[in-house]
Amino acid sequence: MINKLEVPNADFKENPRFAKPYNYEPKHDEWFQMMCKKLNHQHFMALTGLKLSFLNPGYCECFAPMVQSLQQQDGKVHGGIIATIADIVTGFAAFSLAGPFDRVVTSDLKVSYFSPGMGEEIFARGWVIKPGSRLHYCEAEIYAGNTENLKLIAKSTSIMAVLADFDKSQK
Repeated sequence: MINKLEVPNADFKENPRFAKPYNYEPKHDEWFQMMCKKLNHQHFMALTGLKLSFLNPGYCECFAPMVQSLQQQDGKVHGGIIATIADIVTGFAAFSLAGPFDRVVTSDLKVSYFSPGMGEEIFARGWVIKPGSRLHYCEAEIYAGNTENLKLIAKSTSIMAVLADFDKSQK
């Protein structure tokens, strides 16, 4: 389990809302510190109000209050925000399995929308289905509603490309 740290865009919980679908081991002991460092540079994520609430190797949960800036003209969560949230949770899930000098970027993202997002909160969870040396295959579920009554509004599949030793090559 992670240690609670004071980092921007995070409000870590002791337990996930849902059972984690897979259990993976990180590639190195400093994976959590690496994730916190990455969080400090998530400027676009900060604009959405999204906060990470649970993080384990290969698994991520986050939430955001349903504020007007995330809604389209009819008061439902905007489809672009849903896609963004799916990208963020799968990206963090994939990055948690990366090496200390690796970067992870989105190679492919497909979102299926099931129903309009309404309520007080948006909640999402993402996980790695199959980690690879160059590609991580991921899924995400996005929910909307109230804390006790969330409705599944979208699912996504994504492929995250691992840029091995990226940080070493930039020095």
